[in-house]
Amino acid sequence: MRILFMGTPDFALFSLRALVEAGEDVIGVVTQPDKPKGRGYTLTPPPVKVYAESVGLPVYQPNTLKGDEFATLLRTVDPELIVVVAFGKILPKNVLDYPKYGCVNVHGSILPEYRGAAPMQRAIMDGKSETGVTTMMMDVGLDTGDMLLVEKMPIEENDNFETVHDKLGAIGAHALLETVKKMKDGTLHRQKQDDTLASYAAKIEKEDCLIDFSRTAQQVHDQIRGLSPIPLAFTHTLDGKLLKVTEAEVATTSTDAPAGEVISIDGGKITVACGEGAISILAVLPEGKKRMRAADFINGRRIKVGDRLN
Repeated sequence: MRILFMGTPDFALFSLRALVEAGEDVIGVVTQPDKPKGRGYTLTPPPVKVYAESVGLPVYQPNTLKGDEFATLLRTVDPELIVVVAFGKILPKNVLDYPKYGCVNVHGSILPEYRGAAPMQRAIMDGKSETGVTTMMMDVGLDTGDMLLVEKMPIEENDNFETVHDKLGAIGAHALLETVKKMKDGTLHRQKQDDTLASYAAKIEKEDCLIDFSRTAQQVHDQIRGLSPIPLAFTHTLDGKLLKVTEAEVATTSTDAPAGEVISIDGGKITVACGEGAISILAVLPEGKKRMRAADFINGRRIKVGDRLN
């Protein structure tokens, strides 16, 4: 089965590597164009491109999938199956319709829950105890195609976006290999999604990252870990400086202090009152500084009991 792979970030790399190492006939990789990164705006290739070139796979980086140029490329490479993992653009109908066996997507949620751009972050931020990966046949809708295989995993109390991302990447790679195997031997079954159970995982915006301490401590904790290590939840100190929070835990302390007030800096933790309970901040990224433990931030006399974060 001639497979054209379409993907861009690290999450896609899990699946591409699995296909290659399993000996599947990957005939090429389509990924996003190189983009400037860092303070020097250095043009940087996507992780998928770096790996594909290292194993000798042809790499294509079209600016658009619409029009004659990409249609000609499809006819040239002539895939029988297209595998899409976090590619970053919606596939037009002519691309979806081209391969004999269709287009299979690896999506980081238990569909139909969390369709859309940020399923892993949203599941953690919503306090879910379980997530998973769904392989599905793609159609013109946004993650609305027929489901193929679902693999589930628990979200642990101290999981963050990074740990869930890596675990789901590995699970997604396994689910993809099983999907391709079943497709080859004719045992793959399609299941319609129940649209009445669907939810949407919108792209993470800046407003999603602002910490609202009037929420419960558990909700604040879920927000912080769902956004760590990137883009990070944030608040502001008394002097208006941006303070990003990289790690926290729900405190055992009970308090009637106003939400956002620092009630303790003992034990190298910045404990802040919430609408219900309190959160202990363990590590931070202060404005203009490097990441540091909360203890170092405290020792620098940048915060004290009675300060208000907002």
